[in-house]
Amino acid sequence: MLVRLLYASRATGPIDEALVASILEKAHAYNAAHGLTGILCTSSEAGVFLQVLEGGRAAVNELYGHILRDPRHKDVTLLDYAEIGERRFATWRMGNVNLNRVNLGTILRFSESPVLDPFGMSGKAALALLEELMATAAIVSRDGS
Repeated sequence: MLVRLLYASRATGPIDEALVASILEKAHAYNAAHGLTGILCTSSEAGVFLQVLEGGRAAVNELYGHILRDPRHKDVTLLDYAEIGERRFATWRMGNVNLNRVNLGTILRFSESPVLDPFGMSGKAALALLEELMATAAIVSRDGS
């Protein structure tokens, strides 16, 4: 049974390149071992994370439990959780988007302001934003997956 989980959280400290690199390095290894895929979006300006995870129900739920306890996150908010027939983000063990580098018009299509506030978005709008970022090749991966 495949599921997709989408959540937002606020960073407890600054979101810088070192933090993102550390998260991605651990995510690539963990996700490869557990059959997970997804995308991590970060906005240092807004101090938020927006992440989608896809994979088996048990593996996704276990990882989300770790995220809820991760001291780098606060205000972890589930935006969407659904059983799925196929993955939308299967190409990435953990793709990455720095939302500070995304065209403001792209964010404004789905958000009330050009600074991303996923807490003010519906899960459907947040997922649509991620799909738009995928379609416009804004998502990068450090592991070639």
